Amino acid sequence: MTIPNIITIGRLIIVPIVIVMIMQQRWATAFALFVVAGISDAVDGFIARKFDMKSEFGAYIDPLADKSLLVSIYVTLAIVGAIPGWLAIVVVSRDAMIVAAVLLSWVMSRPVEIKPLIVSKLNTGAQLAFAAYALAANAFGVGLGGLEEIVMVLVATLTIASAGAYLVGWLRHMST
Repeated sequence: MTIPNIITIGRLIIVPIVIVMIMQQRWATAFALFVVAGISDAVDGFIARKFDMKSEFGAYIDPLADKSLLVSIYVTLAIVGAIPGWLAIVVVSRDAMIVAAVLLSWVMSRPVEIKPLIVSKLNTGAQLAFAAYALAANAFGVGLGGLEEIVMVLVATLTIASAGAYLVGWLRHMST
């Protein structure tokens, strides 16, 4: 067990706590924990690279922790009415599609390696930023004014583009 892996496991433990805080409308605590989770993601990655503590376990658990946090937050924010349900569906559907494709590839003895694409990094950044905004808006009353709809459409567009890029890569892999 490496330090980055312990930090990542801590991030996984934070996920249900953030969800409970959102459900109880303890927005400032949910926001603070979300920020801690984001910082921990950067810290564990830095430590793993800087001190050569990369591991196979870490390669699997880190994206799992990231996706658990994002998917859980989007679903919970939609349940409490803080974001529209359609946006949570788009976010969850992309990740479900990717997981299904990886599992199907594995079942068919054609494992596919998922490498982060530029569009997926932009997508993750946009999803994280909008989740932070939604939490901050409820915690501190900040707002984007008329830009909120535009930002939601941007998040959805990047999410769909990322899903499409992964789907194209997966289809190429499966057809060779």
